[in-house]
Amino acid sequence: MKKTFLTLALSAAAVVAHAGAMDSLEAFIKNAKTGRAEFTQVITAPSREGQAPRTKSSNGTFEFSRPNHFRFEYRKPFEQTIVADGQTLWLFDKDLNQVSQRKQAKVLGSTPAALIAASPDLATLKRDFELQELPDKDGMQWVQATPKQKEGQLTSMRVGFRGEQLAALDILDSFGQRSVMTFNNMQLNSGVGADAFRFTPPKGADVVQAP
Repeated sequence: MKKTFLTLALSAAAVVAHAGAMDSLEAFIKNAKTGRAEFTQVITAPSREGQAPRTKSSNGTFEFSRPNHFRFEYRKPFEQTIVADGQTLWLFDKDLNQVSQRKQAKVLGSTPAALIAASPDLATLKRDFELQELPDKDGMQWVQATPKQKEGQLTSMRVGFRGEQLAALDILDSFGQRSVMTFNNMQLNSGVGADAFRFTPPKGADVVQAP
């Protein structure tokens, strides 16, 4: 009987942990209207025969406001700015002094940004992604999101939470490249202003209209 009770208790604990992961995702989407954080990103390219996997790291700051507004400021090793203003996605490369712009609706459907800055509705996310709760790992609760549309570059994404706080994104693309983004000092509903999501190409920059 003791063994049976222990087995049942462990099974119940696993169910609670899994339910907590989806609860964290739903709470983040519903309750986090705005936010800002620092981030570190590590990109690992697929290994080639006889070679170790190549990695590169970057860091910067991140802000978002629902729906469909966000800003990434990459500081190191190269300065880049990515801004979604609700209509247009802007990317500014300071070293190249080049700005590219794309219509936001065409590029953000089944992307990590859709989770961060989509409308506050889990049903909207489920329309574009298959969601699966995963076991806890590295002190975080995890949900895997797999795009329903297979023609994009995103293969799968794991989303890590500490409570209702977004803590990590672990992204795998169709080229076998893995990108892990961890967030620190996340401040939710902290009054991020609308100016954060306005972008004007710097004077003299080359502006490219991307397809």
